[in-house]
Amino acid sequence: MPSAKTEQHHEKATGLDVMHPALALRLLASGQQAAAKAVDAAIEPLVAAAQIAADTLASGGRLAYAGAGSSGLMAMTDALELPGTYGIALDKVVVLLAGGAASLTDLAGGYEDDMELARKDVRDAGIGKGDCLISVSASGSTPYALAAADEARQRGARVIAMANNPGAMLFQGADVAILLQTPPEVISGSTRMGAATAQKIAFNMFSTLVGIHLGHVYDGYMVNLKADNAKLRGRAVRIVSDIAGIGAAEAGRYLTTSSGSVKIAILLAAGARDVAAADAALAEAGQNLRRALYSVAAR
Repeated sequence: MPSAKTEQHHEKATGLDVMHPALALRLLASGQQAAAKAVDAAIEPLVAAAQIAADTLASGGRLAYAGAGSSGLMAMTDALELPGTYGIALDKVVVLLAGGAASLTDLAGGYEDDMELARKDVRDAGIGKGDCLISVSASGSTPYALAAADEARQRGARVIAMANNPGAMLFQGADVAILLQTPPEVISGSTRMGAATAQKIAFNMFSTLVGIHLGHVYDGYMVNLKADNAKLRGRAVRIVSDIAGIGAAEAGRYLTTSSGSVKIAILLAAGARDVAAADAALAEAGQNLRRALYSVAAR
């Protein structure tokens, strides 16, 4: 039986340990670049996955991410960014990292083999009907990822699977299968490299499209960001200023009136009577700023 692609030896890695450092780094860089190209073939399943996730969140369900090791860290990174970038409520995003908090200081391998731990994590999180779980594994055969996906599916959740090997076990029974067919790693089997790079890019694309579907992106601006530090407050002012075509001081005043809501500040600048009217326009538009702006302009 041939070995999984993620475990095969890279044809140009022979003599890597005695290469000139600059040459070794060029080889490593080319490996990362080749892995990144694997995402091109996954566009359609990523479209389908983002639609499922957006529909889940729009219906009041939760989006859960499950994984172990490097793959789990890629999933966790994407999950943790959703509230700040797109204003998705914290209780609507669930992270199931094999080993939990302990894995953040010691990424021990044993957790990834614990199928009962995965099932317990899914049960304890209350994942079920109306929710969506995205399970990721470079090999596509990691026991934790397999069990998490199976338990979520049995409990009625939609399941998205992401893996780097064709024919991965993780794809079986998934609503959407995202194959990121990366080439062999320069360091054989070290999937924190190429495979994880492709996963990171795919997650970035997935969550950005989810944000777009939810109406939290306007002309490339994150209009539902959570401005909870000085940098983001400054970004919020620039977003309102750019979209509304007003000065920074005026944008800041509208943001104060809107209690920091970028969307409502923009609608106020566009002529909404007051915060309540802007909020009603957003609700009618399904939180989509562009549609809400059309509504305000029509009035």
